[in-house]
Amino acid sequence: MTRRDSGQGDGRDRARDGSPDRRDRPDRSGRDFDIVLFGATGFVGALTAEYLAAHAPEGLRWAVAGRDFGKLERLRERLTEIDPACAVLPLVHADVADPASLRALAARTRVVATTVGPYLTHGQELVAACADAGTDYADLAGEPEFVDVTFVRHDARARETGARLVHACGFDSIPHDLGVRFTVAQLPEGVPLRIDGFVRSNATLSGGTFASALNQFARGRQMLAAQQDRRRHQPRLVGRTAYAPTSTPRYAKEVGAWAVPLPTIDPQIVQRSARALERYGPDFRYRHYAAVKHLSVAAGGVVGAGALFAAAQLPPARRWLSDRLKPGEGPDEARRAKSWFSVRFVGEGGGRRVFTEVSGGDPGYGETAKMLGESAMCLALDDLPPTSGQVTTAVAMGDALTDRLRAAGIRFRVAATR
Repeated sequence: MTRRDSGQGDGRDRARDGSPDRRDRPDRSGRDFDIVLFGATGFVGALTAEYLAAHAPEGLRWAVAGRDFGKLERLRERLTEIDPACAVLPLVHADVADPASLRALAARTRVVATTVGPYLTHGQELVAACADAGTDYADLAGEPEFVDVTFVRHDARARETGARLVHACGFDSIPHDLGVRFTVAQLPEGVPLRIDGFVRSNATLSGGTFASALNQFARGRQMLAAQQDRRRHQPRLVGRTAYAPTSTPRYAKEVGAWAVPLPTIDPQIVQRSARALERYGPDFRYRHYAAVKHLSVAAGGVVGAGALFAAAQLPPARRWLSDRLKPGEGPDEARRAKSWFSVRFVGEGGGRRVFTEVSGGDPGYGETAKMLGESAMCLALDDLPPTSGQVTTAVAMGDALTDRLRAAGIRFRVAATR
């Protein structure tokens, strides 16, 4: 198969965060698979499997993995309706409760893509297995504690083996991470940059996202401790600054909406990309908001988030909320078809101001499955910058993944410049 040109041959976007400049990837040519999708029988996992069945190039060696062979066989039957070649799609047994099965899985493939969350509960052993085996890893984690703990425990080992550990390969945080990178490219080099992101969507939360949010809300102290531990282990940024401060609600004239800070992992991911890539300039700042038209909606969102946070501190309330929307549950195809998202960015630097946008369809399901599927294929097939360890999508895949997502129907555009 011909590898795609990532457009990054000049090396300007190579990581500068202290990671080794690994020009020689570990030899994984003798492995059974290019990609294994773990958790393929769950709601988002099945959508990702369907996406791969419909879009995987001829010759891609991929498989689906999970703990229940009966469910895997039924999934394969559905995939065969999309692509008859899936009649012989390999099925791999793997179980988060069986670390040996995860190590065997990681040793057989070049890339593992996983939808099995909440990741803090179910994800550590698989990351460890991939780091040890030099296997690239992609997930949908929007859990800051998990990502920080993973960095402390597995980043150094992944650097040794050449594995790329790429978290947040769905709506958290690809549109924001690659959208900021796209915006930076429209601004002058070598100057301080200021970028704000404004998120709009009419979609519903997924059960997995809701479960992850509840889990994180209930673990405030542990999340803070993991963040502090990460800071002690990660290299200091010398000669540059990159930060993502928490802001306050405000009316944003630049987008004609009320801007409410979003307590998601996205600004942290953007900040890590900015730390690693010199193209973000000597002094970079990013702020992340939900954009809502009416003040009453903005106020209601703040109050609702506060109430959810308070309820998550009480185990009975948390269990009751968990029963309302469980992992693996989601809206039907008709509802997903009506959903959309838009992230608008306002970037400033060097006397230039630019407005950009990343937009697409249903963010929590259809587009997230697309993003994870394309991320896995990008890691497996494309000519990418040399890097290893825990890295973001902007650092690991950059232009190559942006090009893939554009070809798949997610829009990146410059709306205006001044």
